[in-house]
Amino acid sequence: MSQSNIFILLILIPLTFTQSVRGKECVCDLKNSDPVFPEKTLKNVETTSVQCIGTITSEKMTDLDILVLGLQQRIKQLEENVIMLEKEDDRNLYGAVSLRIIELESAEIQDLLDKLNRTTQNYQHLGVQTAAQLEDMKDAMAELEKFDNMQVIKTNRENQRVKRNLEQCKEKLNATAAPPTVPPARCGLGRMISVAGPRTYSLTVYSTSYTYGAWGRDAKPAPGDENKYWLVVLSSSNVYGNFIRQYSTLSTLLLGIGPTDTYISNSNPTTNTIQGPNMVMYSNALYYNCYYTYSVCQFNMTTRSVSTVALPKDAGFNNKFPFAHLGATYTYTDMDFVTDESGVYVIYATTGNFGNVMISKVETSNPPVLNQTWSTSLYKGTVTNTFMVCGVLYATRYLDKEIEEIFYSYDTKTKEERFDLKINIKKMQTNIQFLNYDPRDHLLYVYSDAYILTYDIIFQ
Repeated sequence: MSQSNIFILLILIPLTFTQSVRGKECVCDLKNSDPVFPEKTLKNVETTSVQCIGTITSEKMTDLDILVLGLQQRIKQLEENVIMLEKEDDRNLYGAVSLRIIELESAEIQDLLDKLNRTTQNYQHLGVQTAAQLEDMKDAMAELEKFDNMQVIKTNRENQRVKRNLEQCKEKLNATAAPPTVPPARCGLGRMISVAGPRTYSLTVYSTSYTYGAWGRDAKPAPGDENKYWLVVLSSSNVYGNFIRQYSTLSTLLLGIGPTDTYISNSNPTTNTIQGPNMVMYSNALYYNCYYTYSVCQFNMTTRSVSTVALPKDAGFNNKFPFAHLGATYTYTDMDFVTDESGVYVIYATTGNFGNVMISKVETSNPPVLNQTWSTSLYKGTVTNTFMVCGVLYATRYLDKEIEEIFYSYDTKTKEERFDLKINIKKMQTNIQFLNYDPRDHLLYVYSDAYILTYDIIFQ
């Protein structure tokens, strides 16, 4: 053993040193005055620690949150269906179908409750078991620290504290500001922090026949039409549509019962019919891109008359500035129409703004008129969809087959742009052809590869 090794050993372990002479040999006896280090105890602590890490995970807690959220959503949907049954029960086929839907939803809610109870009980048991293990580990570590003659553990603990403080300081320095917060005076909502769901996920009566389409509710309905839903499928080449289908409730839409079709024209496509999947319903009128023009069409659902207003002459149309990502181009999406608490907007791009997004407010008079316009620095070809909440435009992009990300915002009041939002939307299909916000129920309405979905926006 070298001299340096002996020196380290003498520091770590209190020793007594004696020597004696036996004939011509010098004999040294080293005796440790401390008890034997409890190596088995240390191994038990390590094993228990690994077990605790495997038992309590963030994924398990997320599962519990998902169950609670799902239960809340199903109860809310059941309440709405019961109210509709009470109002519209004709004691014939519709009433029987609605009652059957309510029975199925009640059974699903009971299943969720049972699963939630089982999960909660399991987690309570795990919590008690883990708490006991942690107490045992705490006692064992206190005993083990008695062998730390050089104060290594104490020094390491202090180093960890300093390191945490440095990391917190670094995070504060590098932290980005929150997404634009809408002042309460504008619409009473806080900033958007996440998107939950989907709440609704279903094929329509057309099954998978039409991958491009749109659906939703009238953002400013006439009295008596508050519960109506509309659906438009691009029935010609996934590009053109010529009629709007309406249902009295969400249940009748999902079941395909009792639709009412309103035709813009008997031909498809032709002048003033629908081009592209982006459209909205506002005050009993459908707003969309007129066939083969750079104009906004306003179709009055009652009179079946069409009024138009032209965008700037350098505005893109006929696939000049569509939504896209690296793997796909969403054809004929040059114009996007969105609704928020204040009305209708059209989103497009112009050559004068180098293909970047433009926002124009559409005054819903007859004929419609373009009002204030905002220019952004967001290139439209990198965007997959847009929607508006309380005067703030949000844009999405494709991350992968399962996630769409809200990454951008533009506040029309402050003209502040943000490119660093990271709010994910969990997709059920690969592509989202239509996305719009309903200011009445604060839901996102989505048309995705022939499926219709809704998502909850979570505000702070």
